[in-house]
Amino acid sequence: MTSTDPRRFAPAAARNRAAILDAIRDDLPAGGLVLEVASGSGEHVVHFAAALPGLTFQPSDPEAAARASIDAWATGSGLANIRPALAIDAAAPGWPVAAVDAVVCINMIHIAPWAAAEGLLRGAAAILPPGAPLILYGPFRRGGAHTAPSNAAFDADLRARDPAWGVRDLEAVAALAAAQGFGPAAVTEMPANNLTVAFRRL
Repeated sequence: MTSTDPRRFAPAAARNRAAILDAIRDDLPAGGLVLEVASGSGEHVVHFAAALPGLTFQPSDPEAAARASIDAWATGSGLANIRPALAIDAAAPGWPVAAVDAVVCINMIHIAPWAAAEGLLRGAAAILPPGAPLILYGPFRRGGAHTAPSNAAFDADLRARDPAWGVRDLEAVAALAAAQGFGPAAVTEMPANNLTVAFRRL
C-alpha cells in the first residue's frame, strides 16, 4: 500500500479465499444479495464476486480505513456486482440493510468480543428469509477443546491481546444460532485447522 493507495493486503485472504469459495459456493443462492459482515481488506468479496456473477455483494466493515480499502479493491476489479461498503458494527442493533439472501462472515467472531457474535446472529436473523444461509469461517473449539495445538496457541495470543477475544466454542455459537431461529450447523473442515460453518434460517 502506498500513501495514495488505500487498499489493504491480508496474506491470509490470499491463502484462503479459493478454499472458502469452494466451501461456500453450494450454500449460496444462485442469485440475490449477499451481505459480508466485517469485510476487512475487501480481498475476499472481490474474489467471490468475480467467481459468482449472478450474485450481488454488499461488503461492510465498522472501520473507515477498511471500507476505503474495500471500495478501492472493488473499483479496481471493474466488477459491477459489488456495492459500496457499508458501516456495520456487528454488535450494534439496526443494521443499515433491510433484507438480504445470504450473510457471510469470515474471521471475525474470534477477533471481537462475544457481543459481536451475539449481534451477528441477531442481525442476520432479522434480515434473512427462511432457508437463507449465514456462513461463518474461522477457527473453533469443538467439544470444549481446541482442534489443533496451533489453534490453542492462537487462542492464547488473542486473549493476551484482548481478554474479550478468543477462539469460540462451536457449540456455543450453534446455541446462539438456534436461539435466533437458525437450524443446526453444517460444518466443513478447512485447511489450517479452520472450519466453514453454515446455518440456515428456519
